[in-house]
Amino acid sequence: MSTPLLLTALSLLACRGESDPQTVSEAFKVRGSVEQVHVWSADPETDIEVVNADGEVIAEGTTDFQGSLILREQPPGSDYVVRLASDPDELTDQIEVLPIDGSTPPQSFYDDQVIEQGNGYITTRDGTTLSYYMRLPGPVEEGPYPTIVNYSGYSPGKPGESLGEEAEAFCELYPILCDAPSFPSGILAGVMGYAVVGVNMRGTGCSGGAYDYFEPLQVTDGYDVIETVAAQDWVKGNQVGMAGLSFPGITQLFVAKGNPPSLAAITPFSVIGDTMSSTLIPGGIFNVGFATEWYDNVLSRAQPYGHDWITDVVEGGDTVCEENQLLHSQMLDRIQLAKEAPFYTADLAEPIDPSAFADQIQVPVYLAGQWQDEQTGPHFATLLDKFENSPSTHFTLTNGVHPDGFSAQNLVEWKVFLDLYVAEEVPDIPKAIELVVPLFMETVYGAPVDLPDNRFEDYATWEEALADYESEGDLLVIFESGASLDAAAGAPEGTFSERFASWPPPETEALRWYLQPNGSLSSDAPDAEGGSSSFEHVMEAGERVSLASGSIDGVAPNWDWQSPIEGQALSYVSPVLEEDMVLLGHGSVDLWVMTEQADMDIQVSISEVRPDGQEMLIQNGWLRASQAQLREDATELRPVKTHYKADVQLLTPGEWTQVRVEIMPHGHVVHEGSQVRLVIDTPGGNMARWKFDLLQLPDGTLNNVGHSAEFASSIVLSTIPDVVVPSDLPACPSLRGQPCREFSDIANLE
Repeated sequence: MSTPLLLTALSLLACRGESDPQTVSEAFKVRGSVEQVHVWSADPETDIEVVNADGEVIAEGTTDFQGSLILREQPPGSDYVVRLASDPDELTDQIEVLPIDGSTPPQSFYDDQVIEQGNGYITTRDGTTLSYYMRLPGPVEEGPYPTIVNYSGYSPGKPGESLGEEAEAFCELYPILCDAPSFPSGILAGVMGYAVVGVNMRGTGCSGGAYDYFEPLQVTDGYDVIETVAAQDWVKGNQVGMAGLSFPGITQLFVAKGNPPSLAAITPFSVIGDTMSSTLIPGGIFNVGFATEWYDNVLSRAQPYGHDWITDVVEGGDTVCEENQLLHSQMLDRIQLAKEAPFYTADLAEPIDPSAFADQIQVPVYLAGQWQDEQTGPHFATLLDKFENSPSTHFTLTNGVHPDGFSAQNLVEWKVFLDLYVAEEVPDIPKAIELVVPLFMETVYGAPVDLPDNRFEDYATWEEALADYESEGDLLVIFESGASLDAAAGAPEGTFSERFASWPPPETEALRWYLQPNGSLSSDAPDAEGGSSSFEHVMEAGERVSLASGSIDGVAPNWDWQSPIEGQALSYVSPVLEEDMVLLGHGSVDLWVMTEQADMDIQVSISEVRPDGQEMLIQNGWLRASQAQLREDATELRPVKTHYKADVQLLTPGEWTQVRVEIMPHGHVVHEGSQVRLVIDTPGGNMARWKFDLLQLPDGTLNNVGHSAEFASSIVLSTIPDVVVPSDLPACPSLRGQPCREFSDIANLE
């Protein structure tokens, strides 16, 4: 046993008192965990029982094809034994099932673990080992170094590797480029002088345990990871930050809600707002595109040996990784659970809803997101006013797609934040990094983009820089990313930016237009004879996407955003704008609808109809009409829904019902001479990777939308007055994530 593993074992004995958390019988191994019991190394298809001190069987199950079993949701206790159902005398010593609260180990548990450069394992409070990869930016004796942690179910614990010949030219200056982690935030932070630690969540990579989407154990594991890393001698100030985009961005929110005392700050990029109602089931309609594809991919990679590199590690002699694969087959499929319980509930949905617990986070937060994120979606903005107990929040928002959190325009803001809150130094952008970043930008986006200037370069003290930083508005909005004259068309660099005090900006004004029978939008309500229009429910629409093929990351995606078809969509166009109009925030399409069915699926989209005859997509919204019940915190501009099963209200065929469809948050300049178009149709075709599991309705089903005095439908948008727009009408396409098409007018079916 190596010295680090020996110290870990000794610390576990000290923490738990008389016994190791792993207990071995002749027939199997057992571990008491946090509200769980783990069994492995048994024979397949073996019946297992958990027995309390009174001899009562409190849990039972059958091992899988690997001889493994996890019994979840077990009551905490210290007097359980585990036995074979077929042979009650084949049992373990007593095991302890830990509670969530009150299970935190003493500081010595963290202090006694040693993290060395390269690969290794961190032991968590239940004895499970999590695989890590660590890289210092320089010799250990030149530390301590500011440090970030990347924690996810991807491959952050994968061994490092060279980034190739072009990068190797910089290896002497930045050794991390020739022994690079598999997570981009680690490469970037390493180049910027930070120590980086990547840790695989339990049940993934070489880590032990089984995967379950943000179960409590993943949160307590995150706590243990932060405290173990922070206890290392090479960590500056014994405080660490977290970094990552997408999955490793989302994990930061969950870990931070546990408030590990050594967590200095988090920097989540491209994250969800609410797992269920904003990404998995937007508007009450299952996203069977990216949401389910992503989860299926994560599950497949969480299977035993789900990555090729795991096999390589085991074949290289890592017996810990080998044994850790045994419990991977006990993963849970949360997508299937969601399909069985598709409504929002306090017990199932709330624990995986960051917007419900963001107020528990008590560390500084820097969050970046893109309005047209084709993966996690644009509902990240619902978090921005929820960090009530964070001492400092800063947000950078822009149009764009999922990886744009790593764009040069955001990296400077990220580095400033990390330097101020993790390193506690005057923000510094070493000049040599300007040579590396364009190479990274070229690799990711297909165009070199330079880093913006560091506005804190001339500050003398950290205190002065921090004070000025915190006096800035919390919200930085970058407009028209992709249209900058300083970069290639489509590259992630905006034309201008604005700062605001908070979200939603206090300057926001609501602009309401009413749907008119002639297909126009007007500030005047329709008259009594306005009537209604109808569109056909199109089943195959749910399978359509707006990206024909290839990647969306580069400067010229292969868009396939199709024009609406007469009879299958409704179109309403505003007057020509006499001046630039800045949209920023949520929106609402307040419809009176009627159908001969008991329900209907609705998609709304807004676009800019330009004077050059082109049309550019701005944003979308979706709703299953039976789930239109508003939450108490709904506003004129954001019609947030409950999505409770008890609130489902089916439509009465042939009767008018009012529903409000949320337009997802967005930021866009509608230029002078343009018009705003609202299209209402069947969900599908407007997102690059989202598809929809639509209602199975009879062919030819018509959905009606009212536009009369009695049933006046309208759209309300968030506008920001008095913003001076310095840019001209951008090329179409050029804006990141916003496809274009030739404008095609259609007549609405009466």
